[in-house]
Amino acid sequence: MSVVRKCTALFLLAAFEVFAQGPAPLYVVTYVEVKPPAKSEAATLLKGYRDATRREDGNLRSEAVQHAARPGQFVLLTAWKDQKAYEAHAAAASTREFRDKLQGLRNSPADDRFHNALSVGDLDGARPARGVYVVTHVDVIPPRKDDAVGLLKSLGEASRRDDGNLRYEIVQQTNRPNHFTVIEIWASREAFDAHGMAPHVREFRDRLAPMSGALYDERLYEAVN
Repeated sequence: MSVVRKCTALFLLAAFEVFAQGPAPLYVVTYVEVKPPAKSEAATLLKGYRDATRREDGNLRSEAVQHAARPGQFVLLTAWKDQKAYEAHAAAASTREFRDKLQGLRNSPADDRFHNALSVGDLDGARPARGVYVVTHVDVIPPRKDDAVGLLKSLGEASRRDDGNLRYEIVQQTNRPNHFTVIEIWASREAFDAHGMAPHVREFRDRLAPMSGALYDERLYEAVN
C-alpha cells in the first residue's frame, strides 16, 4: 500500500472510531499546514473542497479559512446533521481524492478534531466573505473539565452580545472532553480587539488560567475566497 493510501486509510479508520454516538450536530475542525510555496495551490484545493462539501446531504456548514500571518496554515470548519452524514462524506470518493491531493502539499498531516455543541448560535447565521475569523484551542486539566464547561458557556452567552460579533461558538471534543474549540467571527479587527478588552473576557481568562493544561492557543484567520 502506498504512503498516500495508507494515510487515507488511517484517516478513515480514525473517522469511524474516534467518536461514539452523541448529540447532533457534529462539528469538525480540521487543521491543515502546507509547504509555503504550495499555499496558493492549497487555497484553490480547499476552496473547491469547501464548495463541493456544501452540496452534500447532511452538511450544515463548510468553510475554509487561512491564517492571517502564516498563509500556509488553514482550517476547515464543517458541521454535519449527524455522525452518519459525516461518515458518508468521509467514505466518499471525492473526499479520498481531496485527501490524496492534499497529501502532496502538506507539511504535516491534517489534524481532524470532532466536537459536540457546547455553546453555539444559529447554524444558519452569517457567513461573511470578509471579517476576522478566530479559532482557539482550549485545553484544561481533566479534573477541572466541568468547571471549564461552566466558564465557557458563560463566555459564549456574553460574547454573542458584544458589538461586531457575527458568530461565537464553543464546541467540545468528543474523545477528549477536557478540550474545546472556540470559533468566532467579527465584523472588523477593531471589534475583535474591543471584545478582547471586555470585562467578561478578562474575567474568563483569569479564572481559566489555574485550570489550563496548555497555552490558550488563539489564532486569527481570513476566509478563503
